[in-house]
Amino acid sequence: MEKEFIPYELALELKELGFDESCLGWFKNNELTTSFNDLYTNPKERGKRFEIIKAILYQQAFRWFREKYNLKFHIREDNWNNWCSVYILISDEHERVGDYLTYEEAELECLKKLIQIIKNK
Repeated sequence: MEKEFIPYELALELKELGFDESCLGWFKNNELTTSFNDLYTNPKERGKRFEIIKAILYQQAFRWFREKYNLKFHIREDNWNNWCSVYILISDEHERVGDYLTYEEAELECLKKLIQIIKNK
């Protein structure tokens, strides 16, 4: 199930950009958990400070970029050459982000590019 969530580093960046929606999981000190009980029930951690941020699903992140920033993107799989191409629509013009060996790698790079676009605005 971990592969459904964006990496911790990107979750931090989305938090900085204002992402604040309900999520199915959390990162506690960089470790993913989907159990609310795991966040607070370890007696060894009483009195200790730790960081908790939301663990965001890929589909949530992409929907958030579409709805909040009106950014459109497209990942096209090329079955003949076994790669995936990422395109992002900005101001009615497609920008080709690149070609990747797997769909998952293309999703990750697409998300990084969307974050970069918003940070540069």
